[in-house]
Amino acid sequence: MRRLEFTIVAFSLAVLLVMINVRFAMSPLWLQIEHTRPGFPADPFGFATEDRLYYGRYALDYLIYQHDIAYLGNLRFPDGRPLYNERELIHMRDVQLVTGVAFAVGVLAGMILALTLLMLLRRHGRATTLRSLRAGALITIALLLAIIVLAVVSWEIFFTGFHELFFADGTWYFLTSDTLIRLFPEQFWFDTALLIAGLTALEALAILAVTYVPKARR
Repeated sequence: MRRLEFTIVAFSLAVLLVMINVRFAMSPLWLQIEHTRPGFPADPFGFATEDRLYYGRYALDYLIYQHDIAYLGNLRFPDGRPLYNERELIHMRDVQLVTGVAFAVGVLAGMILALTLLMLLRRHGRATTLRSLRAGALITIALLLAIIVLAVVSWEIFFTGFHELFFADGTWYFLTSDTLIRLFPEQFWFDTALLIAGLTALEALAILAVTYVPKARR
């Protein structure tokens, strides 16, 4: 039973930390940081940084606040053309669905983590509870190291595998002139993946440091 509880803590902690950082990556702050950093690729089709930030916030709001697809479908270029084509709108509906499920899983993971830690604390005491958190932090770091290595060494495999896992084949291919690619080029996703992995690893290291304090005092 204790081993099962340790396993539950480990994986629910990993999921919770990742989803917290995914939510940060979907914030206007990260959008601002990424698009204004030196070296971020410019849009060859004419979007200025201000345009990317302006329209990019609409995409974030659509996903986070679960707006109807008309929220994006009604957006227009200055000449009156739709900002998104039909293929892009279909993909954004799929992304919204995946995002909603992912955040729900993150909330569920947090609830399971809290309940399991409480059970460990009542049954086995503080030392065992801290050991479970340490185990969870170590497993999280190990998983993230594997993901970081894969993303850095073979980004195309990582990027393609992620989309094939969550989206129907062929629904996430776009032209470089399409709005989604112009707002969120591949470099944005590479940097975002490293951000999420890096923040999660730092948080796991912080948990390791905090949970080792009582042992050092003893």
